[in-house]
Amino acid sequence: MFNFTAPPPLALYVHIPWCVRKCPYCDFNSHELRDELPERDYIAALIRDLDQDLPMVWGRTVESIFIGGGTPSLFSAEAIARLLSELRGRLPLKPDLEVTLEANPGTVEQQRFADFRAAGINRLSIGIQSFDDDQLQKLGRIHGRREAIRAAEAAHAAGFDNFNLDLMFGLPDQRPDQALADLNTALDLEPSHLSWYQLTLEPNTWFYSHPPRLPDDDTLGDIQEAGRGRLASRGYTQYEVSAFARSGHLCRHNLNYWHFGDYLGIGAGAHGKLTLAAEQRILRRWKCKHPRDYLAHAGTAAGIGGSQTLGAADARFEFLLNALRLHEGFTPELYTARTGLAFADLAPALDPLIERGLLELDTHIRATPTGYRFLNDVLADMLPDDAL
Repeated sequence: MFNFTAPPPLALYVHIPWCVRKCPYCDFNSHELRDELPERDYIAALIRDLDQDLPMVWGRTVESIFIGGGTPSLFSAEAIARLLSELRGRLPLKPDLEVTLEANPGTVEQQRFADFRAAGINRLSIGIQSFDDDQLQKLGRIHGRREAIRAAEAAHAAGFDNFNLDLMFGLPDQRPDQALADLNTALDLEPSHLSWYQLTLEPNTWFYSHPPRLPDDDTLGDIQEAGRGRLASRGYTQYEVSAFARSGHLCRHNLNYWHFGDYLGIGAGAHGKLTLAAEQRILRRWKCKHPRDYLAHAGTAAGIGGSQTLGAADARFEFLLNALRLHEGFTPELYTARTGLAFADLAPALDPLIERGLLELDTHIRATPTGYRFLNDVLADMLPDDAL
């Protein structure tokens, strides 16, 4: 079924599950911190977890590390330095490794950012979401406008020339001028990267069961069109549905996901995807979700939440789900290398979408502007038969 000649690039995702407060829109595996933060015990659990996975990636070089959450910036710089030191002792790391830490503006200041930089972090991702105090309160954020601005200023002052701001639009009752005011404030802070994305109501969140009033589709369309133009005029290229970057600052870790690369996932609820070329299969594996269970069982069979070996139809769909999010799309060669499947078998499924003007094919397969606007519909056409 599969024909892998070599595994794809490898990344490492580290999940730190605690946060100060659970936001009503958040569907990530995050847990409000009610007691003392168990930094030392959790770092030890992460290393046990990694040691259990290492035999599957012997000799492979890690090209990026992303420490996400939760709120990883709750951890001290000393704990992050200890974690990175343990990782260096176990994994071959790329010389120009990208190491990202997610940070909440309500948990950081300039000295803390400087300490993270000294610990080995070279990229920050700061969860701003909005610069409007009323919206931040509705979103359950622990910071206000002033803290958000100070966080970006502190990143610059600490020497980070590569940092991302997370910013949402389509917030409750948000008008286009309000969304664009948020975007202008973010641009004036001169991040190297912006993740600018629409608020969606995800299952198992407070907002899903108690939905706020959100802007209608026409308003959202107006916001997106005006915002993309503003981003372009300020030197930010859109390279993915919600990712905009200045030249040379695309997020390498996320690009690995979108190119259907491999990644180890360690931490409570962390997911990993590995191409086991010697066995000609793709393995997904995830860890137990609750921090209490993870601390008790990381590195043992009980610490594995589950696993799945992908079939050909699932591998095809997952590749397309990721790669078609990219503005440049993908090449037939990348499809074959990352899925282990022949492009000739995919082509018939693409033809109807090309005929309808939703996809285009030259050296790359990519969504047209219309296809990009209705990407979910394009992907629905590519779903495996047993998913319908």
